[in-house]
Amino acid sequence: MPSELQQQAKRPVSATLAGPYGHPFHPILVTVPIGAWVGSLVFDIASHVVDDPDFLARGSMWLIALGVIGALLAAMVGFLDLLAIPTDTRAFRVGLIHMTLNLLVTAAYAGNFLWRHAGDGPSDSVGTGQLVLGAVSLAVLGVSGYLGGKLAYHYGVRVADEATQAEGFVPAHRRPSRRTG
Repeated sequence: MPSELQQQAKRPVSATLAGPYGHPFHPILVTVPIGAWVGSLVFDIASHVVDDPDFLARGSMWLIALGVIGALLAAMVGFLDLLAIPTDTRAFRVGLIHMTLNLLVTAAYAGNFLWRHAGDGPSDSVGTGQLVLGAVSLAVLGVSGYLGGKLAYHYGVRVADEATQAEGFVPAHRRPSRRTG
């Protein structure tokens, strides 16, 4: 039976803003920055192997911008999820580390965007420093994602309680079979 503190972490602070019980918005919103930033790294690497790298370097820069915008949206609803966790718990500490890493990654990508956008913007393959900053930022994002998974799958933050989950494992009604003789 879940404790009162566990039950608190499963309920949204604001269902309108953070998503209703059992359907938080944060996990779906994080797919935007993750996808954009993985795509930007692929474009960065590809810009070093093609004859005309300009379009890849520009595409990477705009994927980074898209990721920053998506990360800020995900951070807003993620913060609401954090507020649902009781403060004197392991889950809350993991949530703070998860949030801090994500904010650092978002700041690094915002800086990377500004670095790339300086002057006339990218005009050749992505610079080594910019590529390394993107790769390191993505690695840190992976660590933070692991912690986010721990919050949801290990501690059950914003996940429906076991009684609600059990409803999905009740055998479905079967239509009676028709025997033909």
